Amino acid sequence: GIYALGGISGANFNPAVSVALGLTKVMNGPGLEPKVVAAYCGTQLLAGIAAAFAYTALFHDSFNLTPAAGFGWRDAMACEILYSFMLCFVVLNVAAAGRSQPNEYGGLAIGFVVIAAGIYGAGMASGGCFNPAIAVGIDVSSLSKGFGWCVAFAIWEMLGAVLAAVLFKVVRPEDFGAPPGGALAEMMSEFLGTFMLVLTVGLNVMGRTPDGAFSIACALMSMIYALGNVSGAHFNP
Repeated sequence: GIYALGGISGANFNPAVSVALGLTKVMNGPGLEPKVVAAYCGTQLLAGIAAAFAYTALFHDSFNLTPAAGFGWRDAMACEILYSFMLCFVVLNVAAAGRSQPNEYGGLAIGFVVIAAGIYGAGMASGGCFNPAIAVGIDVSSLSKGFGWCVAFAIWEMLGAVLAAVLFKVVRPEDFGAPPGGALAEMMSEFLGTFMLVLTVGLNVMGRTPDGAFSIACALMSMIYALGNVSGAHFNP
C-alpha cells in the first residue's frame, strides 16, 4: 500500500501518523497542513469502519476490541503508546526527514514496525492496533458485543504520535530550521533505538512468541533505517 500510493497521498493510512505529521508542521518542520490532517483522519476513520463491516459481512461474525486476555488496561495503554510512538517516529524519520530523502526503504521500515510490534511483541497485550482507524473500525463493527475501548485506544495512539513528533524534533533539529543537534541528537538517537530494541526483546522472551527472532530483527531494522543517519544506529555497546 505504501509503495503503491505513497506518491499520491503520502500513504499515511493511520490518523496517528497524520497527526504526527501535522504536529511537526505546526512546529515549523516538515509535515502536513492542519486542514489536510483533518481530511486525512476523517477519510481513514471512514475507511476503517467500512473495512471492518466488510470482514464482518464476509465471515458473518465480528470480534470485540479489548486488551488481550490476561492483560489489563494499563498493559494495553503502555503497548499502544510505545509502539504507536515507534510507528510514527519511523514514518517521520524515513518519510519526512530531509537527510533521508529520497529513499526506497521507507515502506520496508514502516511495515516491519507492524511485524515487530503488532504480530508478536506488543500485540500479545493490546491486540496491536497502533492505529485509531483500526480501533474505531473494530469497535463500531462489533457494537452488539460492547463499545467504548476504541476511545481509550485512540487516545493512547495519539499520545504516541505526540511523543514521536516531539522526539523527532530533538533528533533532527535541522529539519526545523535549527542547527544540527550534535551530541544531544546522537545520544537521543542511541537511547531511543536501544530502548525499542530491548523492549521488543523482552516482550518476545516473556511472551514466548514463536518467532521472536524475526520480531526483534524487524524492530532493529526499522530503527536503523530511521536513525542510521543521525548517530550511526549502533544500539549496542
